[in-house]
Amino acid sequence: MPVLTGTNLTLSYGENEILKGMSIAVEPNEKIGMVGRNGSGKSSLLKILMGMIKQDTGTVVVQQGSRIGYLHQNHALNSEDTLHEAAGRAFEIVDKLHEELEAVYEGMADAQGDALDKLLKEQERLDKAIESAGGYANDHKIDQVLHGLGFSDEQFSIQVKDLSGGQCARVALAKLLLESPTVLLLDEPTNHLDVDGREWLEGFLRDEYRGAVVLISHDRYLLDRVVSRIVEVEDGRLVEYPGNYAAFRKQRVERRVVMLRAYEKQQAVFKREEAFIRQFKAGQRAKQAKGRESRLDREKLNAFERPIELDDMKLNLPKAERTGDIVVAARDIGKSYPNEDGSTKVLFNGLTFHIERGQRWGVIGPNGAGKSTLIRCLLTEQSIDSGSIKLGSKLAVGHFTQTHDDLEPDKTVYRHIQDTIKRETEDRVMMSEQDARNLAGAFMFSGKDQEKQIGVMSGGEQARAVLAALLASAKNVLVLDEPTNHLDIQAAERLESAIARTYENPKTGEITKGDYEGTIILISHDRALIDAVCDHMLVLDGDGGCEVFAGSYTEWKLSKTVVREAPKRTKPAPTVAKVAPKPVNKMSSKSKNKFSWMSIKKIEERMKELEIDVKRVDAELGDADVWTDYERANGLTERRDANKVELEELEAEWVNKS
Repeated sequence: MPVLTGTNLTLSYGENEILKGMSIAVEPNEKIGMVGRNGSGKSSLLKILMGMIKQDTGTVVVQQGSRIGYLHQNHALNSEDTLHEAAGRAFEIVDKLHEELEAVYEGMADAQGDALDKLLKEQERLDKAIESAGGYANDHKIDQVLHGLGFSDEQFSIQVKDLSGGQCARVALAKLLLESPTVLLLDEPTNHLDVDGREWLEGFLRDEYRGAVVLISHDRYLLDRVVSRIVEVEDGRLVEYPGNYAAFRKQRVERRVVMLRAYEKQQAVFKREEAFIRQFKAGQRAKQAKGRESRLDREKLNAFERPIELDDMKLNLPKAERTGDIVVAARDIGKSYPNEDGSTKVLFNGLTFHIERGQRWGVIGPNGAGKSTLIRCLLTEQSIDSGSIKLGSKLAVGHFTQTHDDLEPDKTVYRHIQDTIKRETEDRVMMSEQDARNLAGAFMFSGKDQEKQIGVMSGGEQARAVLAALLASAKNVLVLDEPTNHLDIQAAERLESAIARTYENPKTGEITKGDYEGTIILISHDRALIDAVCDHMLVLDGDGGCEVFAGSYTEWKLSKTVVREAPKRTKPAPTVAKVAPKPVNKMSSKSKNKFSWMSIKKIEERMKELEIDVKRVDAELGDADVWTDYERANGLTERRDANKVELEELEAEWVNKS
């Protein structure tokens, strides 16, 4: 029996019909993912199910005894509470039940007969209620959830009034999870979570939480690993798909193929009928033509609509000028800043790496670890405390930031694209209006949306407008700082298809070809996007350390699993080569090394050879089967280590001579 049911729900705001008779039933312990375009009505549906807003028609039924929990945007936390106390308020209901239970025990001392039997039944009821509401050992549970969502013990005593908006959102989520309601209604719970927090929430909902969940999220990995059913909000109605998000994508394409065929078949029938009516409307068969015209008019009232988003986006991105082989070289760089308490916060220290033309680097780490600061330092927009940064030649950098304060509010999206391309490209040629409209359409701006002024657009729409112009501006280096923060899943997938990397499967040899040929530096918590785009990782730990890894996000995660499981093996595990860089010798930029005799051209040629070999080794190390053969794995990692040592020395000489 469903614990929560919504039947024939409708909702309108003026002439805008949001819900058109939606129905949904949530079974006990079921995990449901809800997807759909921004503004399609997903959040409104959750608020109706929660009772926060009233539907125009239809009914909502909650099973007796069931509790519904909703992640509010207005967190309503007590500003004087500490962080730990605010989360602990989840157990206020448990504390009240304990008080009631104590009263029952006191009553039992003098009760007899029927009165005692009644109190025993009440004790049984309260025991079950306490267990259902969280039970005992609550401090341990509070600590576990707060740690999982990225809080440290040192932060537990901070008052709510001193927390940031993102921190308050995480505390509110912690409180809701600890309340353990019968049904959790979660609207974008990952918005303020870093990668570690998302992975923890994923595991908690999948493995620990025993209630039902209705989850709105643009995190595709979360949906893939938690939910067993997808409901898509489309044109005011719900369409259901069994399985996770990956299964939904496949089924959705198949459904749209069927819909397109039905639409085209119906349109062909309409055209034949219209041709018959035109031919015989004024002749001897006019009466028959008139009857068929009336029937055609009735059929058109219920005509199929052409399915949208059937095809993948195809962009002909402009070719940018070729950069030098090295895009940026960072050597022994460090950055820190003073905390309010007089201590020093180290963001990174002794960090050495270089980015080559065409590589894609993903930057991940906890909130506040310094990801954006690191990127600004690499672009020389911000100074470093130590070390050196060298930018390569002929760079045309497109930088997508988390704020878009420079947008002109009175411009339409296609005009913004035209003006940006004219300003940012060398030839200063204005893109035609039709081409600009086509590009806007590729980023999911329909005809009417293209006439909207940027000033009245949502954050997601503005982000899509900026990204469309950026990709068409012939940039050979893209720096993207959280580009999907305000995008729905469909928009994120459009961006992904535009910048996906060229990838060769080490097992099958199958090559997936990407459209964008330049270099990318991507800061993101979107694991699916990082995996699809990036072939190198910079992983900040929040305590001043940074790991440099040649490979995708999934390959990096696999290497962590190998290290964690190494003590369990009967044989010694191979040394994982992909480790955080160690500070290099503090030699002056003019010191000589064994490669001082080489010209810049020869240095670059040798570095290219070594990088190719590193990629070849990484492709082999990306195969999980390799790690079962310890001698082979050790040989590969030793070879990779030697290559990286030589690369560092060559890079130092390259910096000295540039």
